[in-house]
Amino acid sequence: MGIRFEELAWRETPIGEISLRRRRDPSLDLDVYEVKLDDEFLMSSLFPVAEIELARLGLAPLTGDDLDVVVGGLGLGYTARTVLEEDRVRSMVVVEAIEDVIDWHRRGLLPFADGLAADPRTRFVQADFFAAVESGAGFDPDEPGRLFHAILLDVDHSPRHVLHPSHAGFYTVEGLHRMARHLRPEGVFALWSNDPPDPEFQRILTEVFPTSLAHVVRFPNPLQRRESANTVYVARR
Repeated sequence: MGIRFEELAWRETPIGEISLRRRRDPSLDLDVYEVKLDDEFLMSSLFPVAEIELARLGLAPLTGDDLDVVVGGLGLGYTARTVLEEDRVRSMVVVEAIEDVIDWHRRGLLPFADGLAADPRTRFVQADFFAAVESGAGFDPDEPGRLFHAILLDVDHSPRHVLHPSHAGFYTVEGLHRMARHLRPEGVFALWSNDPPDPEFQRILTEVFPTSLAHVVRFPNPLQRRESANTVYVARR
């Protein structure tokens, strides 16, 4: 019998203690990878569907090739890995605030994300996504003001439930306007949320983007033996 539980990585960060752990779920007969911030679960390899759909739905409206994409928040890597499945993607900048999370992928601690760090299209940038928006310099430190075809964001639980109070200003009309300046014409902003569609946030999106949709992504929840759902917002300049 293998190890039932193992803490693969741990670090104290400005927003709390972040840890990566692997546990064996005998009822499902598989290894489950989980990320915790203090005592709160951030993500689990049991529920990757909406993170995958964030990439698929975010890239779907775009036409043409040679797409340049920003992924805000690396986590377990499902969104970034799905971006790279698109042959149309020329480059992907992954903005992650915690260096240790980037290191998980470079060290190969997540077997289902194998190849993400080695893909020549991938570039990891250790930075605060929200601070990069506020600064106006953007997401590529080597090319300030660089524009992208898509910005895909999965950091906070939802626009109303943020991991740090400093993130709250991003989800306003002013904050989204600042972010949209880093998109090419007809570029796409897509956001993952753990909450159901939020009418107030949808109203804010319509003040910034000509078109926006809230997609409800449903998936089976084997732990609770029921269906769960997340939301992916997709807005286009």
